[in-house]
Amino acid sequence: MSERLSLKRRRMVQSAGAFSALMFSGKPFAFAADDAASAAAEEEARGNSITAQLARYMAQARTMPLPAPVALACKHRILDTFGAMVSGSRMRPGMLAASYVRQMGGAPQSSVIGTRIRTNVVNAALANAMCAHSDETDDFEPVTKAHPGSTVVPSALALAEFGAQSGEAMIRAVALGYDLACRLLMALGPDLVRGSHRSAEGTASTFGALGAAAALTDLDEIGMCYAISYAAQQVSGLWSWIKDRDHIEKAFDFAGMGARNGVMAVSMVQSGMTGVRDVLDGTHNLFIALSPKPSPQAMIDGLGSRFYVAETAIKTYSVGYPIQSPLDALLRLRARYGLTPANVRSIVVGIPPDAQGIVGDSAMPDVNCQHLVALALVKGAVSFRDSHDAALMRDPAILEARAKVTVQPDPALHDPSAPRSAKVEVTLTDGRTVQHFTRFPPGTKENPLSGEEVAAKARDLMSPVLGAARTAALVEKIERLETLKDIRELSPLISA
Repeated sequence: MSERLSLKRRRMVQSAGAFSALMFSGKPFAFAADDAASAAAEEEARGNSITAQLARYMAQARTMPLPAPVALACKHRILDTFGAMVSGSRMRPGMLAASYVRQMGGAPQSSVIGTRIRTNVVNAALANAMCAHSDETDDFEPVTKAHPGSTVVPSALALAEFGAQSGEAMIRAVALGYDLACRLLMALGPDLVRGSHRSAEGTASTFGALGAAAALTDLDEIGMCYAISYAAQQVSGLWSWIKDRDHIEKAFDFAGMGARNGVMAVSMVQSGMTGVRDVLDGTHNLFIALSPKPSPQAMIDGLGSRFYVAETAIKTYSVGYPIQSPLDALLRLRARYGLTPANVRSIVVGIPPDAQGIVGDSAMPDVNCQHLVALALVKGAVSFRDSHDAALMRDPAILEARAKVTVQPDPALHDPSAPRSAKVEVTLTDGRTVQHFTRFPPGTKENPLSGEEVAAKARDLMSPVLGAARTAALVEKIERLETLKDIRELSPLISA
């Protein structure tokens, strides 16, 4: 027994001696150093990843001053989107969205525009976003084809109202939301997204809401990474919206879905949920999942110097964006040559090939190019009311004019630098032919609307719902939004 114990002791001493020798040889320290270097390299790589760089910028953006022209562009888009939300609250998609969230209930955190409903931030963002895209009034980014305002502004409003945030904070949140919405599509490739039967608008909207909502929280860089991941898991949208005849699912696909997803992603992380820290990098990342040829660097290139909010187009007419240029061209010709249904023999409208499937022959009046060009010829203008009046699609005078209108795709108009141009050629009854080419319709960054023009559009949309006095007060407050200490000052002006 004692011999066995002695043998064990000798082996333990030998082992200890060998371990000590190894320690003094420096080899264990080399292993430790290697591990530390590996960990440091891994941490450095993570810090330089697309996800980390984006998250870092998102955390900084809430306190980062914006250049004055960018802040002004934000206010214009906020005012324009409020016009869309308020007018949309009286249209069927908006009313159904309000009815839905009323039934869902929820803590009274934020307002639903045009109602007395107060519900949680997720439901409020969903309903207000569907109001914003109840028709075709909201803004548009011509290169990506995203509709950022209808998702970004309702999401920012919901979080700002709940958190009693300032108008300046909301402006910065909107700038970040526009950046994330458009940059995601630039990184994926808008045409590549559409080529996979996905809706680029739906794909962008979740990240737009994510940026707007996250900027109004105190999430740190890691929290932002988690929020990006929760948003990435929810990115969705299919081209099938093109078959929606009532604009209800389209309002959800373009705006409500993204607002719900982005605000939910942020609120989940705020509640303490953790997640993946590098969803935009490495294996199984968002870019390679959604695009066969992504450009991930586009997600962060120019952050803080290039602001997409200043690049979106504010619509002059409350119609589908591919119809802005045809209407501009036709109305210019009408004014210049005194065109009437009586002296016009035929009208040929050339539009980019990718626009044909969107506005070529839609059942919705505000997305039907042939109908709206005929309407403009007959009435000399296209009002919000007329563009949404389905009965006018059966009006004999407009049907007669519509028979003279041909809408056709023109490959020559496939121009990435002017993706929504149009050419209108009119043949008169006396044999003359006149034409006009609109490269950039009013409201684009190349042909911008003035502040007063934006306000006039907003007043036209909101006055029938809010009345002239409340509309004037709301416009005035948004025009000086950076001075508001609490965004809840707007709440009494937008409720029923």
